[in-house]
Amino acid sequence: MVTREEIIKWLATVAAVMEENQELLTQLDAAIGDAEHGISMARGFKKVAEQLREAGDKDISSILKTCGMTLVSTMGGAGGLLFGTLFMDGSRELAGKQELGTADVAAFFRAGLAGVSKRGGAQPGDKTMIDALSPAVASLERSVSAGLSPAEAIGEAAAAARQGMTGTTDMVARKGRASYLGERSRGHQDAGATSLYFIIKALADTVSGD
Repeated sequence: MVTREEIIKWLATVAAVMEENQELLTQLDAAIGDAEHGISMARGFKKVAEQLREAGDKDISSILKTCGMTLVSTMGGAGGLLFGTLFMDGSRELAGKQELGTADVAAFFRAGLAGVSKRGGAQPGDKTMIDALSPAVASLERSVSAGLSPAEAIGEAAAAARQGMTGTTDMVARKGRASYLGERSRGHQDAGATSLYFIIKALADTVSGD
């Protein structure tokens, strides 16, 4: 099971990872976006980490909902709205829970994917965070059917997200600022998909003890 304490550690780890990779994300975004993504992600999750000190006895759903709301209010723009939606919509599946099984983790990311897809209108192949999130969700669904533990399932989901992330390099952007570049957006890895991979990889590392 994934404990409440591990969820708190996960979000703190994401904050550290975003700070560490701020320049990388900025460079990726500068190629086909407005060069703000790395700065925004680091700022958003830094605020999330600060608020974790006030988590008290809140359940996992409340912690993740607060994370999402903080990202929306702190990051601003489309990125804040989409990453915030991932956490807010996903949190609704976990009401009252103090620990998560594999099916719970799958439900969180599945609902988050549905929310992000609805909010942003993107589909797989559009060169967005969806291209990393969608294969991760599909992997989690398979893991539920196979009876894998949360640690095993999240590890496989991270691998799927990484493959989806790298796959965005050969795509032509069809959503967001990058879509205005058309064919010129090909050859660049999507910053949003990269951040999404970092988020799931951080969860995998947390629950595996790495």
